[in-house]
Amino acid sequence: MNDATPRFFYFDMGRVLVDFDVDRMLRQMGEVAGVPPERVRKAIFDTGLQQRLELGDVSGEEFLDTFRRETGSQPDPAALERAASDIFELKLSMLPVVAQFRAAGHRMGVLSNTCQSHWEHCRRRYRILGSLFDVAAMSFDIHRMKPDREIFLAAAELADEPPEAIFFVDDTPGHVEGARAAGFDAVVYTTTPQLVADLRRRGARFNY
Repeated sequence: MNDATPRFFYFDMGRVLVDFDVDRMLRQMGEVAGVPPERVRKAIFDTGLQQRLELGDVSGEEFLDTFRRETGSQPDPAALERAASDIFELKLSMLPVVAQFRAAGHRMGVLSNTCQSHWEHCRRRYRILGSLFDVAAMSFDIHRMKPDREIFLAAAELADEPPEAIFFVDDTPGHVEGARAAGFDAVVYTTTPQLVADLRRRGARFNY
């Protein structure tokens, strides 16, 4: 590494490390609850319920109670959680990148707007999320969401590095702008080869 190389590297989860399908989530939750997907959308997105869950402002039980009330349904809690969480697929092009990056000794973390059930599901299904990354900076733990400056400052504390020593990649331009405003070196994820080029331009050495 040279002096300009970041000392810590944060990766967004959704659309960077894993892909996900919101329509699948709405459909599966609707099937469990016995209501149309559009009713699920109104219950969790139009009311802001999902956002509050990702901010850690409501518990899983509170989410379920509100969902039942908004949809007029009585779904099985475990089945509804599975339906809401079984929507992720590992981004295979990124697997060798993060594996080799870790093997090269770089410190890495996941910085994501997500809820606890989604994070736990992904960690169980894709063990690399637990084994290759040093830090998990999650919105439901920090009680802030990207692009809020506070989530980036909290993530820097978790990494035990100043913001200017941290690199971050996210697929959402607004989140990247928020990271830069907090002092991070940040780029928008477009393709895996482009990310590899971005990392190498910063002096990060790894076998890929």
